[in-house]
Amino acid sequence: METVEKFTGRPGFIGKFIHSEGFTFAQWEIKKGTELTFHDHPHEQTTLLLAGKMEIGTAEHKVTLTPGQGIVFAGGEAHGGFAHEDCLVIDVFCPVREDFKKLQQEQK
Repeated sequence: METVEKFTGRPGFIGKFIHSEGFTFAQWEIKKGTELTFHDHPHEQTTLLLAGKMEIGTAEHKVTLTPGQGIVFAGGEAHGGFAHEDCLVIDVFCPVREDFKKLQQEQK
């Protein structure tokens, strides 16, 4: 991921994206104290926390993740959270996040 250009257009987040025909792989560095605003999208999302501590979930069900733990959200399921520590996160989205592709192009 060292050669992938960073996306910095979202305060508290630094993202790197790799796209295939069927999915988007995202690596996020999230600063301690950053709120992950509740949102939804049509993409299924699998989140894996590699470092740090974060609370994440739906309005009805929240979990606190520590390194090595993850969570899955169905497409259209609203979710959000909070970074209690500096975090390193992997998200896999299916299908491809065309909006992330567009953000990458706009940042260039």
